[in-house]
Amino acid sequence: MSQKRPLAESLRPESLDDFIGQSHFRQRLRTLMQSRDLPSLLLFGPPGCGKSTVALLLARHAGRPFVRVSAPEVGITALRKQIQDKEILILDELHRYSKAQQDFFLPLLETGELTLIATTTENPSFSVTRQLLSRLHVLRLRSLGMAELVDVGKRGMEKLGSPIPEKSLELLATLSGGDARTMLNLVEFAAGLETKDLEPDQLKTRLPEIVLRGDREGDSHYELASALIKSIRGSDPDAALYYLACLVQTGEDPRFICRRLILSAAEDVGLGDPMALPLAVSCEQAVERIGMPEGWIPMAETTVYLSLAPKSNSAYAGYLAAIKEIRTNGPKPVPLHLRNASTSLQKEWGYGQGYKYPHAYPEAWVEQDYLPPELKGRVFYQAKTQGHEERLALWTRKLKASRQRPKGKESKDWTG
Repeated sequence: MSQKRPLAESLRPESLDDFIGQSHFRQRLRTLMQSRDLPSLLLFGPPGCGKSTVALLLARHAGRPFVRVSAPEVGITALRKQIQDKEILILDELHRYSKAQQDFFLPLLETGELTLIATTTENPSFSVTRQLLSRLHVLRLRSLGMAELVDVGKRGMEKLGSPIPEKSLELLATLSGGDARTMLNLVEFAAGLETKDLEPDQLKTRLPEIVLRGDREGDSHYELASALIKSIRGSDPDAALYYLACLVQTGEDPRFICRRLILSAAEDVGLGDPMALPLAVSCEQAVERIGMPEGWIPMAETTVYLSLAPKSNSAYAGYLAAIKEIRTNGPKPVPLHLRNASTSLQKEWGYGQGYKYPHAYPEAWVEQDYLPPELKGRVFYQAKTQGHEERLALWTRKLKASRQRPKGKESKDWTG
């Protein structure tokens, strides 16, 4: 029994002129086709952007024996047999091979015995070994835009002989998420509907539920998380909620999202609103307790709170300044008066001598050096005036300005 050929496969372009999208490197593709020797390539981009099609076009144009395989389906032992008498290997999903398996290609590429045209949806900086990456020319493909997806849809519509209204094609393009394969699958589904169901309003109710594609290890995973944090940092609750929804709907691990929110509360809100951090921690506990899908509710509340809260990264910046000092000049010895004298010998050495116990003084403060002598006067923490921090910093600022001294006899040395 013959199986129906998918529309996306039957419409795969046979020439570069028929290929839709990737206008940013069309000329580069033509140059590769005109070159005498096709170099080994890595085509990197999201699903449905045309990576395999480009690989096939290049291999066919080279006119040399080639084979196409998918990494998840073929182990190295089977691959050895398949590439015998072949000069070009098209390898889909290279990232699915382990680093040890990727090493198999090194001598073959080094000697020129094989030309590799590999594809991957994952960032090659992390998914491909340095040794193999250095032997490949990387071409990055982009998701298709709205107009390009509509063109893909029209081509599918013509192939099926089923007219679909322009507005409905635009709806399908919107739902495709830049993926030409998804677009053609939706066109194929719509082609089986009655004419009255092809208008946008009716079509929405007839289409299968679109499962948004998540990519926990790829670029979109980090891009969405970065956009969420930057929107919170920029005090834009609308954008923050949008990117939160994107993460949740693409199946992102809620624990990952909660960790991002906790870090944002500490780094970006900080002392601007000290209650932001315990709220973010409570959010993580709430999501853990109630689970998904309802876990988005506390995450949404926390996202909005962090977005609206006054921002201060003074603690974060102060720590980085201290780290820079240590890495530049090394850690300095702790002053003797700050060391605990746990033994009689340490007392003889002067540990703890001259330490002033702040609680023995008015307002629990006394002028005293805490930094090592070499760093006296260095400032790492720069207080800001946003939110609660102004009130928190005001107390110590006043004390230091007045350089308050204790009245009467000073307390004895205190170690603790």
